[in-house]
Amino acid sequence: MTDVIQNKLSQYPANISTALNALRKLIYSLVDELELGDIEETLKWGEPSFKVKTGSPIRIDWKAATPDNYYLFFNCQTKLVDTFRELYSDVLEFQGNRAIVLTLNQPLEEAKIKHCLTLALTYQKVKHLPLLGA
Repeated sequence: MTDVIQNKLSQYPANISTALNALRKLIYSLVDELELGDIEETLKWGEPSFKVKTGSPIRIDWKAATPDNYYLFFNCQTKLVDTFRELYSDVLEFQGNRAIVLTLNQPLEEAKIKHCLTLALTYQKVKHLPLLGA
């Protein structure tokens, strides 16, 4: 973990830091599993951001204005969130065309989140396919 990301994650309340670290670990495990190469880990707009060559950037964050939620942000110029909504609107909550809204007191829909993250991490390969090849 880069120092800048570690420092940012340590600034959140403990329960938020734990939830965001779990998302970070999930992203890293998928990149390893899918053999996608190196991850560029930086802060974008003050939020931890993760990018691989084959994908579209993924950001994670929490907002004090919505203390029970944390977020997975995606590039709003992509078809990602629209595709996620088409696939999982029955179980996931969305914010516009840019985010999946996660709730601290509910279990993570891990299989569905992994699928969404996989589509984002491989976006450059699947962006031309209907429903991103899902």
